[in-house]
Amino acid sequence: MKDRIVRALFFSGFSIITGLIVGFIDVFFSKGLILAANLRVEYFNKLIIFLPFVGVLMIFLYKKYGKGSLKGMGYVFEAAHMENVIIPKRLIPFSIISTWATHLFGGSAGREGVAVQIGATVANTITRYVEKKIKLNIDDLKKILISTGISAGFSGLFGTPFAATIFSLEILNMGVVEYKALFPAFLAAYTAFGVSEYFEMKHFHFLIEKFPKNDIRDITMFLMATFIFAVAGYCFAFFLKNFKKNKYMVGLDPIKKIFFGGIILGFLIWLVYGGRYSGLGTNLIDIAFSKEQLYSYDWILKMFFTIFTLGIGFQGGEVTPIFAIGACLGGVLGGWFGIPVEFLAAIGYCAVFASSTNTFLASFLIGIEIFGYNMAGYLFVACAMAYLFSGELSIYEGQKKEHLKI
Repeated sequence: MKDRIVRALFFSGFSIITGLIVGFIDVFFSKGLILAANLRVEYFNKLIIFLPFVGVLMIFLYKKYGKGSLKGMGYVFEAAHMENVIIPKRLIPFSIISTWATHLFGGSAGREGVAVQIGATVANTITRYVEKKIKLNIDDLKKILISTGISAGFSGLFGTPFAATIFSLEILNMGVVEYKALFPAFLAAYTAFGVSEYFEMKHFHFLIEKFPKNDIRDITMFLMATFIFAVAGYCFAFFLKNFKKNKYMVGLDPIKKIFFGGIILGFLIWLVYGGRYSGLGTNLIDIAFSKEQLYSYDWILKMFFTIFTLGIGFQGGEVTPIFAIGACLGGVLGGWFGIPVEFLAAIGYCAVFASSTNTFLASFLIGIEIFGYNMAGYLFVACAMAYLFSGELSIYEGQKKEHLKI
């Protein structure tokens, strides 16, 4: 009984401290990202010219001063699955500044990778400090503590504490939910969420009010769309992995790769609608849920530019572009299938995420938190199907795959 009380007190203190620290860093990162996006929109034609040069500077600084920080998300999974892994604290400023630079100068990338790295680094640092200061064996708790940091990072950034909690439990092992981490992950998620709310960070929410008819035709169209979302998520993970890891790309000098790749990327992003596909993709998400012009190829081009940006070495995450890809694809399919566009955009938003990350429950919950509880039944079916039909591939290479889905 005494041991349980000690563990509960330890988890409570650890979670609150982690949530507060990560929440503040998330707010700082988010405000910088908003500023970078606004500057990019205003001065796009001038800033895009410097994209390849910024890429070269980024790789140079990582190599000279990064102390392995270029490994990024790899550190998160190693710290969870292996013993005595130390995530360098400098990973936080390097990931933040390099992601700001990617967005400011026109690259297409996300932000959740940074938030997860922030959370994991803070949790890992606190864990090592605690090991030295108190007599508590926490070797068997390290995975729980890393999950706690991940939960705080995701929640502070996206404003979805329930989804963030389950995401941190699902993401480390495909098909395994680490329920032992439920309490500290939830507490850290809500603490970080509270910090973001205190600083009035705006998070995306859109209440879905129009639904498909409860007849055979609309149900069939809905299931067909869900299968397409599963394929889209798989394609994103497949092409991202193979673009990064093919022999030609691996053999290239990183500085030359990002410089010449940056020239090509900058020119194409400038050429195709002058920056429509730069940044997070939140502009495309807004379009998918409004009556603005949505092109049938928006989702394909966002996928292409994000894979190209990350594949040549620029920093950032994948999740927000995945949301944009799913929302745009859903908006297009809604028009083709005769299903309410906003409804199918919301389904695509979550289902492509489920497919590409192997996180069924987190995708389901993020949909409920963003689009409303009336979506629960549809989201459950869509995210389950997307998860099951997408194979074992994931955008997270360090994710363990100890169990087959079927």
